[in-house]
Amino acid sequence: MAEREHTGLYQTAEEWLTWDKNPKTSELVKQMVSEKNKEELKKCFGARMEFGTAGLRAAMGPGVSQMNDLTIIQTTQGFCRYLEKNIGNLKERGVVIGYDARAHPTSAGSSKRFAKLAATAFISQGVPVYLFSSITPTPFVPYAVIHLNLCAGIMVTASHNPKQDNGYKVYWENGAQIIPPHDTGIAQSIEENLEPWPQAWDDSLIDGSSLLKDPLQSINEDYFSDLQKHCFHRDINKSTKLKFVHTSVHGVGHVSVQSAFQAFGFNPPLAVPEQKDPDPEFPTVKYPNPEEGKGVLKLSFALAKKEGAQIILANDPDADRLAVAERQESGEWKVFSGNELGSLLGWWIFTCWKEQNPDPSAVKNVYMLASTVSSKILRAIALHEGFHFEETLTGFKWMGNRAKELIDQGKTVLFAFEEAIGYMCCPFVLDKDGVSAAVIAAEMASYLATKNLTLSQQLNAIFKKYGYHISRNSYFLCYDQTTIKNLFDNLRNYDGDSCYPKLCGKFQVTGVRDLTTGFDNNQPDNKAVSLKLL
Repeated sequence: MAEREHTGLYQTAEEWLTWDKNPKTSELVKQMVSEKNKEELKKCFGARMEFGTAGLRAAMGPGVSQMNDLTIIQTTQGFCRYLEKNIGNLKERGVVIGYDARAHPTSAGSSKRFAKLAATAFISQGVPVYLFSSITPTPFVPYAVIHLNLCAGIMVTASHNPKQDNGYKVYWENGAQIIPPHDTGIAQSIEENLEPWPQAWDDSLIDGSSLLKDPLQSINEDYFSDLQKHCFHRDINKSTKLKFVHTSVHGVGHVSVQSAFQAFGFNPPLAVPEQKDPDPEFPTVKYPNPEEGKGVLKLSFALAKKEGAQIILANDPDADRLAVAERQESGEWKVFSGNELGSLLGWWIFTCWKEQNPDPSAVKNVYMLASTVSSKILRAIALHEGFHFEETLTGFKWMGNRAKELIDQGKTVLFAFEEAIGYMCCPFVLDKDGVSAAVIAAEMASYLATKNLTLSQQLNAIFKKYGYHISRNSYFLCYDQTTIKNLFDNLRNYDGDSCYPKLCGKFQVTGVRDLTTGFDNNQPDNKAVSLKLL
């Protein structure tokens, strides 16, 4: 059995070497084969990356299990063929491709290189490509899909993952991330198109091609023009005495957040100098993820203390997430959880909408969304204020697609969020958007300051009015499948066979939904019902 496995690995590696024209990755594979390094061969060729609703995400390096030039070519060829089968006017409308600043010297892989190879695959088949000429925030790609009426979008990014990772995120023609059955259809199409097309490696093909367009300037102008429509308190913004610190955590968000502040009439936020420029090494942080909280914000705290700033805004490296911290009277910093910031933004956006729409009947057409693992505060606000709240499965792919359905039905979707610091504050982007969220959070804080209120005080006021919604989200890492199985078996049989815990500390557990087993004790038959888009 082991011998057959090793033979299969060598065969896969040999096939790889006939196709791979990247000298660094091919040399690494040749070395593995010559040294008969079975462990490395298994790591690189044991299993192909799975293409799912989040596209691809893996470490950069050689082999079918990692992100590299060849797997990008294969993935794009499969995606191109799938689009040809499912969207008839692909060659008239085209696709958009964006990328972040990630790079991996060992394998010569980079987001820009991957994006250019993806563009080459489409252009070789006569498909127009809108390829951003420079790094861009992830939200600009789904914005471009809708704004330019394109067939699809690709963003090459690993978001807040460790520096060795990269990813390939796919949007459908509706501007939302793909959902089933597109994921399985694309995965099958990739398997059917593994051999590189004749011009796959010739990325000079796109230079000077009439099919290649650069949307950078126009999308920047139009995005911020559309964003201005969500500014409700320009006079306050111009006169606010609040100071803001912003960090892009070595990612792509600095320039865009500065532009967003300008669009809203703010003075620019103070940028953390050590983190404002893109750097794929992320030298000042252990993990480039502002969801980690105070550990990622140390330099922000220091700058805010020096400059007397009250609010810190932090984007992840591809600028689709936002974290916010506020200096308290004690001098300590409160880093808001994703659920807490979702509560504040939901309240603020509805408050602004209500000011603009005094007709009481208008609220019946308004919707807000949240994922099933997020706080239910929006449901409480909706019940009190009269608008609609819907819960979706986990991930913005579900909220984005559901939002598009509602918009197409003539509904007004004001806001959507997930507890992992992701916020959709403007429906012209059907995904989480840390750029718009940053400036809208700044406007909210500035408005509250005119009422002598802090964000923390307003959060307590929301809880007092609509009910306290408290959460404590965290995680730990476990790679042992037996341990994982035992943990969940213990939970599912905590108070006897097939009996979940009745208490959480001293508090009674009123509801358990376990979608893995299909259990939901809030349903008459204890069977979980399908959420939207399930």
